[in-house]
Amino acid sequence: MFASIPNFKEFYTETDVNNEGLECLRLLNEIIADFDELLSKPKYSCVEKIKTIGSTYMSAAGLKQPESGVSTKQSLYYVGVLTEFAMALQDKLEQLNKQAFNDFKLRIGINHGPVVAGVIGARKPQYDIWGNTVNVASRMDTTGMIGEIQVTEETANVLSELGYTCETRGIIAVKGKGKLKTYIVRRMSRSISQSTNLSSAVS
Repeated sequence: MFASIPNFKEFYTETDVNNEGLECLRLLNEIIADFDELLSKPKYSCVEKIKTIGSTYMSAAGLKQPESGVSTKQSLYYVGVLTEFAMALQDKLEQLNKQAFNDFKLRIGINHGPVVAGVIGARKPQYDIWGNTVNVASRMDTTGMIGEIQVTEETANVLSELGYTCETRGIIAVKGKGKLKTYIVRRMSRSISQSTNLSSAVS
């Protein structure tokens, strides 16, 4: 998942009034810290923050897996929890907007599939993930709509099984991938963590 705040670039300025941009960065730090705090909730225990890239928050679910691999039900569960986490980020940002009288919006892209994870480098090594799954998730963000969660057709099919409504956005030109059919995710009446069938699949 990539969740970016596109209008933060417009908000960021370097003037005497905001201490040469320091106050803007302090606000961004508060936003990211509140996003991080959500990860302490038990229902998001399978979600891991990967890194922040400017005002973009990158995370993934289901990375810690046994050598035997992941079952289909587990995959469904991880996609659902990550989508629920994305919506929690939207709600959190909305709360922060009311407190600080801002109008920031998230543009989110989600994709699922295999990834390669690890740490590289000799200086300041950082845990990261790579692969086509990651690249497409990033493209779902950058080609997405502000205030919405955009996913691929494959991910939309998974979310539909979980009870989400996914509306067809259309055919989108995606850099390096050609034209892809994408969907916008809508909320459902109950959370993934309340689904007993899926919860038992990962116990």
